[in-house]
Amino acid sequence: MKNILVPLGLSKNSVTTALLQYAIDLAKELGGTVYAVETFKELPRAGSLPSVNKTLKEITISSIQEKLNGLDKKGVEIIALPLEGELLESIPKFNLEHTINLIVLGSENENIHNPYFLGETSGSLVKKTEIPVLIVPNNFKFAPIKTVLMAVKSGIVKKKNALAPIKEILNTFNAQMKLLQVKTANFLPEDSEFQNDFGEIVTSYKSSENATIFQGVLEHLNESHPDLICVFRRKRGFFAKLWEENTILKKDFESRVPLLVLRGAD
Repeated sequence: MKNILVPLGLSKNSVTTALLQYAIDLAKELGGTVYAVETFKELPRAGSLPSVNKTLKEITISSIQEKLNGLDKKGVEIIALPLEGELLESIPKFNLEHTINLIVLGSENENIHNPYFLGETSGSLVKKTEIPVLIVPNNFKFAPIKTVLMAVKSGIVKKKNALAPIKEILNTFNAQMKLLQVKTANFLPEDSEFQNDFGEIVTSYKSSENATIFQGVLEHLNESHPDLICVFRRKRGFFAKLWEENTILKKDFESRVPLLVLRGAD
């Protein structure tokens, strides 16, 4: 994961400084580059001068650099990246040219009056992007990852290299991976078959029967004490209930440890 992208300013309730520092600390371990991103909207060409749009871009760069001030950069290359247009459109365009390996998002703050775990833009990114997404709890401080809890329904992974991000994390930190297979009501016999890719990285295996994968995670979270939770973004998987809306409410899901969402395995 050499290119790590951190969208800034997605919500007034998320803490940008802490999120950036986490991304920098993670990039230091992975040997990656951090792209700190803010978007700007160019004025219509017919009614503006090129110099005006250039100024808007420069203002955006200055805004990003201001947020980088005071952070411990630890020798990591950090690129202030202004992107034109809407974030949900500009990130895929940039990804085609530069191959972003991971998007790091922050959850909403822990204020009891704020009902959201993820706001609309962050939730949309998790829902729609094909890039792996790491959701970091508000004000969470980076620590080496020793244990990963990965929750799946099926051991079949059809997308090539879908497991590559978690493999890299496990190798970098020499971490253990506890695999939890949650057998839901629509569990099929073939779901019990695990591909070789899983066998190479799993330290321990456990299965449970639950209505949803999310409920299975909640049931086994305390006994696993993971430093990272890992799930697949399937159309009918972990976040299936949440896909009806772009926002994710705390009452539906909230994590106290970072959550890695891999691109759909089906």
